[in-house]
Amino acid sequence: MPSPEPRRERLVVVGNGMIGLRTIEELLERAPQRYEIVVFAAEPHPGYDRVQLSALLAGRKQQGEIVTHPYSWYRAHGIRLHAGDPVIAIAPAAKTVRSASGLTLGYDRLLLATGSKPIALPLPGLDLPGVCAFRDMADVETMLGAAGRERRAVVIGGGLLGLEAAWGLAQRQMAVTVVHLMPTLMERQLDATAASLLQRDLVRRGIAISTNAQTEHILGAERVCGVRLADGRTIAADLVVMAVGTRPNIELAQAAGLDINRGIAVGDDLRTSDPHIFAVGECVEHNGATFGLLAPLWEQARVCAACLAGDSRARYRPPPVFASLKITGVNVFSAGVIAPADDSDDLVTLSDAAGGTYKKLILRGDRLVGCVLFGDVADGPWYVDLIDARTSATPWRDHLIFGRRIAETAGHADRSSAALAA
Repeated sequence: MPSPEPRRERLVVVGNGMIGLRTIEELLERAPQRYEIVVFAAEPHPGYDRVQLSALLAGRKQQGEIVTHPYSWYRAHGIRLHAGDPVIAIAPAAKTVRSASGLTLGYDRLLLATGSKPIALPLPGLDLPGVCAFRDMADVETMLGAAGRERRAVVIGGGLLGLEAAWGLAQRQMAVTVVHLMPTLMERQLDATAASLLQRDLVRRGIAISTNAQTEHILGAERVCGVRLADGRTIAADLVVMAVGTRPNIELAQAAGLDINRGIAVGDDLRTSDPHIFAVGECVEHNGATFGLLAPLWEQARVCAACLAGDSRARYRPPPVFASLKITGVNVFSAGVIAPADDSDDLVTLSDAAGGTYKKLILRGDRLVGCVLFGDVADGPWYVDLIDARTSATPWRDHLIFGRRIAETAGHADRSSAALAA
């Protein structure tokens, strides 16, 4: 008689978002038969591309088009999906999880991919109908419902998500006002010059923007009717979208006794303080940093999958963070640092305000460490590669601001001239 196949280890994945699913994909490529995989999802949907929610809101995508992992994908890979049944408790000593439906399941390895939660400012009126975040499919459904019957929206927050929400609602013919606490938009990704150009473009597209504006009260009785600012101004609104940031979703891990700081503390192998539990995504804290943009999260998925597959050499090193705004016709890109650390850093800028183009590069020694681009962003990925590879910019330094084609052509010409002179 043939010997029975060895029992596969069970991997339970808590969370059905992009990074958890990317980890599973990478793991299936490396070790397709090693694990029996079970996924618990808080949302009642198969996997979808959260980055495309802004396109869904703006009407450029339909809901089915942003689904990345249909139910058939789970079946094809033998993955059990418990959609709409989030894990509510972990017992590390027993190596079990318990879901909201009461299901208790054991694991050999546990992967936490619980993501992040939108920050809700503790404002009077926060619980009124017509107030929502911009985080998941349910939020978009709320916003689309409001856009179908209401006229005015206020978006609190002028960061990436807030501006994409504002643009999507404007595309749905709502009159939109962005209320932002800071003096400039997207202050984490843009300097004042690029932010000013961005604000000018958005205002030209019909979005009202109020910076240096602190929201004090969400107004309304039966449902939201506006917001009041700290300076006494009121802005009428039938919909208020809270987009002031996110924080790692750590409660489940904290209740399980795992080490927690701002996020779930992990080592270079993406392992938590419990050797049987890994974590990836926006819920994670690594070397004091938390992450919200895709590049470092994709790398987490790759490294975690390698470790789960048995590669003891795999180590996580965050790549450069870069950001771009998904608003049609508004081209914004930044990577690395956006301001010099001190006078020893070199700053190179190219500006054509009338033409809507602005470029800023930051060099530290002979290396590029950051860029801010507005208008012409085609060379953004090349700048990221230079930052990531810590490549010497010396061969192109005088031409770097003009982009890859000109810089590499000039660098080649300079080297040829030097060779001839020798």
